[in-house]
Amino acid sequence: MLPMMEPAHPLETRHGNGDHDGVDVTSWVSVCPRGLWRVRRKRIHEQTVSTSGDALSGSSDYCPKLGSLCQVRVLLRAHMEDSGGSVSEKRVTELASTPFLRCQDTVLQTPLGDWTTLRLGEGQCDVTEACLEGMRAGEKCEIQLTPFGIERDVSVSQPSEGNLPLCATVELQVFTQGKESWEMSAGEKWEWIKSHKERGGVRFRSGDVWGAADSYSRALKLLIPLCGLFRDMEKKGEERETKELRDTNTTDETQQFPSVDEFKIIKAELHSNMSLCQLKLNQPERAKASAAKATQLDPGAAKAWYRLGQACQMLNELEEAKGAFVKLLELQPELPPAIKALKDVISKEKERNAQLGLRLSKMFN
Repeated sequence: MLPMMEPAHPLETRHGNGDHDGVDVTSWVSVCPRGLWRVRRKRIHEQTVSTSGDALSGSSDYCPKLGSLCQVRVLLRAHMEDSGGSVSEKRVTELASTPFLRCQDTVLQTPLGDWTTLRLGEGQCDVTEACLEGMRAGEKCEIQLTPFGIERDVSVSQPSEGNLPLCATVELQVFTQGKESWEMSAGEKWEWIKSHKERGGVRFRSGDVWGAADSYSRALKLLIPLCGLFRDMEKKGEERETKELRDTNTTDETQQFPSVDEFKIIKAELHSNMSLCQLKLNQPERAKASAAKATQLDPGAAKAWYRLGQACQMLNELEEAKGAFVKLLELQPELPPAIKALKDVISKEKERNAQLGLRLSKMFN
């Protein structure tokens, strides 16, 4: 599911848990390559299974966590009777992620009908991963998916899986142990942050804007608990604090943890990248908030100033837009896109003032 995050975001996830006619039903909104989908899940409580040599995978006291490798199968309702076959029993220590690409024309993402191993938290297939949260080994759930049109100008195309609403089951066979985000060391969080940032760039370049926004959101969420740590580093002395951090939070001696300045730059880049996604998704207010945070963290971030100006221009906040483009030209004089944008804003401002003057003259004549 689309995670909560620190900046203005594409959509705040909404959960609703409760007993609906005696059935365990949960609903939320998930992000897919072509937009947002409402997911309604009904859990089917079955006897848990246990593969030999690993008690964790079948224990009722455990559910998958961040980083867990989960062996799952997703079946459309129309194909359930023909599914047949079963997963071969193996130790969970033998699991390895199943490689597959995100597809623009599918909602479920996971290869249908086959047993697939997912790493929870990567956001490779948001609907399936969200279903796995809270499930136990051997359990199934039924899901129903319908488009969620929160943004007027963002359309959701018909998926390749079939007619709407989509109905499917998700089965969890076994999984490896993971960690909650609060159980992770600072170094582990930082590795996830870098991974999400890189994945967001790949998704954006492939045209998966919703997926890119989701990746940047996940990275920013993990950055939040690190902010206090870096503020302490600034107060106590960066060099000594960074050494202590490396000594206590990683077993990899070659791992490089960022300096305070590097941390601010990475955080600014994530906010700026999020702003670009929000501009593409026609969310100017959120784009403005994200870009403003980026410029506060890194006043020399030219792209963030440009995106701030674009967002303000879309909101018809011409004075703020002009200020952002002027600042950009101070950083990069003679930059053609900035010059053109500034001329457009000045032209619109003159046109608006002329119209205002005309209306005032009519009022007093």
